Amino acid sequence: MDERDVRLLKAIADLGTGSPEALHEETDIPVSTIHYRLNNLRESGVIENDLYDFDHEALGLGVTVIVEVLADYDDSHEEFAERLLEIEGVTGAFFTMGETDFVVIARLSSSDTVERLISEFEAIDGVERTNSTFTISTLRDESRAPATYDLDTLIEELTE
Repeated sequence: MDERDVRLLKAIADLGTGSPEALHEETDIPVSTIHYRLNNLRESGVIENDLYDFDHEALGLGVTVIVEVLADYDDSHEEFAERLLEIEGVTGAFFTMGETDFVVIARLSSSDTVERLISEFEAIDGVERTNSTFTISTLRDESRAPATYDLDTLIEELTE
């Protein structure tokens, strides 16, 4: 990746769009070059998709629950995690080090549905205990990490 790629990725993160015209206005990189570089970034796996982001609150899934899962399992952590990921509402999961084995993020429609979520986790063979935390408010939920960095920092850390 070079500086132009990083500038494009930062602009995508800041603008929330991959529109070549909007990216040109933001970066002054020619539209034809933007098309070429976006294709290369897709092919290399840096850009995964062109999906729209959702406002979970406006959608009706405004209750965010963070669940720590402590488990004792015989299969691999990937196989065990698959069972966690099958539960409706789970939007993210992380395999961790320390006392907690997994941290799971779920988006739910109401606090009433948390009981269902926890019951489903605890029904999984190998789950020893869960610790759940309701979020009061979302301070940041940025899926595009470059938006949280200064452009100069990204260029320094990511370019060859």
